[in-house]
Amino acid sequence: MKELLEKIETRQQLVRETTEQLRDQIARLTEQLAAAEETLKRLETTQETILELAAEDGISPPEPLPAGYREILALFEQTGEGLRAKEVCQALGLGTEARHTENTRAKLKRLVARGILTEPGPGIFTLAKAAPATPEIYACP
Repeated sequence: MKELLEKIETRQQLVRETTEQLRDQIARLTEQLAAAEETLKRLETTQETILELAAEDGISPPEPLPAGYREILALFEQTGEGLRAKEVCQALGLGTEARHTENTRAKLKRLVARGILTEPGPGIFTLAKAAPATPEIYACP
């Protein structure tokens, strides 16, 4: 009987530890969710403001960026540092063959031309200092 009670106590301790670990994970995920929701709220507000201001000035709203451009900008926002075209390809899970890096480099150059990215050094791209809060509404071909 004593052995059975010890097994139960051992199992209880294991379950208590697992429960505590799960509570910690839930707390971290709750914080991450709150931060993501706050960022989303700010982005939505910024987008609405831009569209309202454009409408007041009689400017038609810009067309959304294609998905590939949005993914590139999200990567730059996440890393916060300068990247080369090949690094962007690797981070996005694209091939690193010349056709992929040149296609990505062309997209990066288009984003530079629109003032969304900068190229502080040859082949190194970064977010512009006044990066748009809602990059998906800036048009690119």
